[in-house]
Amino acid sequence: MAEMDTSSGGGHKKGPGVKKGKKMSTRVDLTPMVDLGFLLITFFIFTTTMSQPTAMKLFLPKDVDKPEEQNKVKLSAVLTIMLGKNDQVYYYEGDDPTKLQSSNFKAIRDVILDKKRRTDPKDFVVVLKPTADATYKNTVNILDEMTIDEIKRFALVDISAPELQVVQATESANGIK
Repeated sequence: MAEMDTSSGGGHKKGPGVKKGKKMSTRVDLTPMVDLGFLLITFFIFTTTMSQPTAMKLFLPKDVDKPEEQNKVKLSAVLTIMLGKNDQVYYYEGDDPTKLQSSNFKAIRDVILDKKRRTDPKDFVVVLKPTADATYKNTVNILDEMTIDEIKRFALVDISAPELQVVQATESANGIK
């Protein structure tokens, strides 16, 4: 705690040749305070709730014997959506990008739900392909649309060169700059 230094000897004599007495000094021992600090730190560490790890739920494909058949899907059950300039959305069904149709974000929900209704749920897949001109906001919006429409199987992939050419030709024909 606190203690006083009383090591100076002598009384209070006055007069010539008498040494002056030393002034007493005080010293505070902080050891108990450090102990208390560590006890409090330990208490708060042990009593806090640790944050629970959060994980995203993934729907993984089933294992197959042949690796080349791992990601095979029925082409009739595939809907490909491409994001372009100025909030434009382009889509086609199957594997023929020449049958490209144009839409916007308000109407794409009806297209997705219609395709989902017409297709077996275990075969339905949506392929999302943003172009270099698509904004980050549009990409997030289409991912949100997948959640809203409860699409379990979708993939975000790079757009191929032939698809990009079809999209650019459609945008130039429609006057989109």
